Amino acid sequence: MDKFDIGLLMFAGALALIALRMTVAGAMLLAGMVGYAMITGTSPLLSTLKSMTFSKFSSYQLSVLPFFLLMGEFATRGGMNTRLFAAARAWFGHWRGGLAVATIGGCAAFGAISGSSLATAATMSKVALPEMRKMGYAPSLATGTLAAGGTLGILIPPSVILVIYAIYTEQSVGLLFVAAVLPGIIAVIQYMTVVVIWAILRPGAAPSVPRASWRERFETTRSVWPIMIVFATVVLGIYLGWFSPTDGAAVGAFATLLLAIFTGGLRWEGFVQSVISAGITSAMMFLIMFAAELFSAALALSQLPNALAGKIAALPLPPVAILLCLLLIYIVLGCFMESLAMVLLTLPVFVPVMMGLDFGLPSDTVLIWFGILVLMSVETGMISPPFGMNLFLINSIARDVPIQQTYLGVLGFYVMDIIRILLVLFVPGLALWLTGLL
Repeated sequence: MDKFDIGLLMFAGALALIALRMTVAGAMLLAGMVGYAMITGTSPLLSTLKSMTFSKFSSYQLSVLPFFLLMGEFATRGGMNTRLFAAARAWFGHWRGGLAVATIGGCAAFGAISGSSLATAATMSKVALPEMRKMGYAPSLATGTLAAGGTLGILIPPSVILVIYAIYTEQSVGLLFVAAVLPGIIAVIQYMTVVVIWAILRPGAAPSVPRASWRERFETTRSVWPIMIVFATVVLGIYLGWFSPTDGAAVGAFATLLLAIFTGGLRWEGFVQSVISAGITSAMMFLIMFAAELFSAALALSQLPNALAGKIAALPLPPVAILLCLLLIYIVLGCFMESLAMVLLTLPVFVPVMMGLDFGLPSDTVLIWFGILVLMSVETGMISPPFGMNLFLINSIARDVPIQQTYLGVLGFYVMDIIRILLVLFVPGLALWLTGLL
């Protein structure tokens, strides 16, 4: 059996193990170890495992992840989701469908702190779902809004997925954050538009709430300014070179901790719980990344990525059509896989394919553009029926709402996701304009 065939078996074997409900880290680690041993032998595999373990887990670059996760934990336990939703409710609640619009705005603002789709969906559900239930919102609209709004957590920077993508492709974290800003704003506007259209077509599904006074609006807005300043400082500070991504994440975590203590009432017990939760999540991510690195190394030895890239580049198709096929694969995988695992499993194969295509752009620019497209495709997969992760998360919180209702409620947002992917695909400037401007 030649190396190329071993590479194919490795990739197919990892997917088969995941389909059989093995953890993603376990599937990639087992497939990578077997493939590496088949190509090089057992002794080189053991030597690689020894050196790779130390180099991966002692990496200063990866320490950015625990800090961003801590930032989200402190924000959650400091009640920042409540204040963000209250501010959005004061400004938009009197619209028909205003609570759902406020939920989208709150998800976007909280996503700028948490960097996680599941965390955003879970924390905003605790605040917004009872409010929408009390006001008589249709269950499908309420759960669909929360499932879709949660995906803004990985699109609005800082995003954990973008950090990992930047580390893997050796791109600037700051540039990727800036590139995600405009698509993130477009996503928020699109989602709010879906709610407004829903309210026009089915007024009874999205009632309005009493108009807030101007004093209430300004008071709630004043309470969230510190949160927004932390977000702006982290993103702009990383891009403008005031500090490295790791330093920026540490600054953000510390600033969020201070806000959680002095404005959110965070105490010692909440601090300890935040650290433990961030540590558990970090350990899970590090294990997946270690497994992905071994898997990627074994694939590189098999020459599968380069050979596949050459064959795909030789197809009589324009580069944009090939890229569209890659994005479709992400959307389909998103129906069955968790976002981080999906990205780490596919990047070893897809990045060489992208580098083999001619888009008339510098290679670094192509990778930034591709990173934003991957992020949006992963986001779409999170709400793709039947197994999108956010759909099941919201269903576990709103147990009395049949999941078929959530499928129905998320369709409009799903269509908007597809439209936005196509816009950025055919108009790269939507992702690259701000990076060029700055």
